[in-house]
Parts: sequence; structure tokens; C-alpha cells
Amino acid sequence: MSARVICISRALGAGAEEAAAEVARELGFRCVDEEIVARAAERQNVDPELVASEEQRKSFFAQLFDYIGRAGNLGGVEMVASPHPGGMLPHSEDLRRYIRDAIAETAAQGNVVIVAHAASHALGARTDVLRVLVSGSRHARAGRIAASEGKPLAAAMAFVNDSDEARADYLERFYGVRGESPEHYDLIVSTDTLSPAQVAEVILAAARRVGPAA
Repeated sequence: MSARVICISRALGAGAEEAAAEVARELGFRCVDEEIVARAAERQNVDPELVASEEQRKSFFAQLFDYIGRAGNLGGVEMVASPHPGGMLPHSEDLRRYIRDAIAETAAQGNVVIVAHAASHALGARTDVLRVLVSGSRHARAGRIAASEGKPLAAAMAFVNDSDEARADYLERFYGVRGESPEHYDLIVSTDTLSPAQVAEVILAAARRVGPAA
């Protein structure tokens, strides 16, 4: 059997986006990333920025002040319209549930590559899902970012370190995962020596053989 859903978790600078796009093209699947946030926001009638901010480690009060700031009037005379039909900002756990629900709904449609959002954890060990992590050493990933964006290597390394810390925080807040493990994935691929196109070939080979072991 072949995978109906491919979840690709990514470390910053590993080139996972290119590999995911190639896998989707080859299989004729949709490739979904930011659509997850849009779906979560639309489903619950909240501002997409509010949903995205929960993924980006903004606190409740940081979110609140962002909304007040966007109202353009900090004097208290006028307030921005509520981003949630209940009249209050939704709790962080509600936002996390919206994202998890959006991932499940997207996967239920099938024939999709879901990039990021810890979709591998959201969907669990379903037999029609291939759970992939595309990563690499911090030095190699920082070098790739420095070359592609014209950043000094030290700045790119700091960027990678911050991103890795944010990923770890995300996994703990959303799924209670303290430290990624090989058991969380069906396939882990490093782009230290493999190109995104080669990574895509590996993922495709695995995706075409997903299913219970004989």
C-alpha cells in the first residue's frame, strides 16, 4: 500500500520545503504548510495571526497587546473588534486544539504532503501516514542559510539555534514531547550530504511501501 498522507517535519535550513514540493509533484498530492493555520482560523472564526502567534511562542498578553496596537487607538476610547465570536481571545489550549483539528481534517482528505506543524505527532501511528523528519547538523544548516540569504555564518548559526529551541518548545507545549526521538518518525533523513532532490527520492520510495510489516 502507499501513503495517503506524508508528514514532513523540518529543521530550519535543511531544505525540507524543496523536498516536500518535489514529493507532492511526483505523487500528484497537495503540499500544505501555511494552509493549516488558515484552516484552523477559518474553522473557528479567529484571526489567522492569532493562530500563528500560538505556534510562534507569543504569550496571551503579547497577543492581546498586538490586537490593541493594530486597533490604532491606545487611549482606550475604541477597541479593535473581537477576533473571536465569544468576545474574548481564545485560550492557548483552544488555539492548539484548532491547529490539531485542522491537521486531522486535512489528513482525512488524503493525498497530501503536510509540512511542519508537528503533523507527525498530531496524526500518530496511522498506517496510511508516512512520518518523516528532514534535518541535518547545525553547522551544515547554518551554512546553507548563510549562502542562500547572504548572512554571516555566525548570524545564521544563531538563527538556527533559536529555531531549534523554538521547535523543541513547540513539541513540548503541543504534545508533551521532551526531546525528539527516532520512534517519533518512520524515516529520518539528513541533508548534510543528500540534496533536497535526493531526499525526495528517499521519501518517495518509503511512501510507496507504507503499511503494516508482513
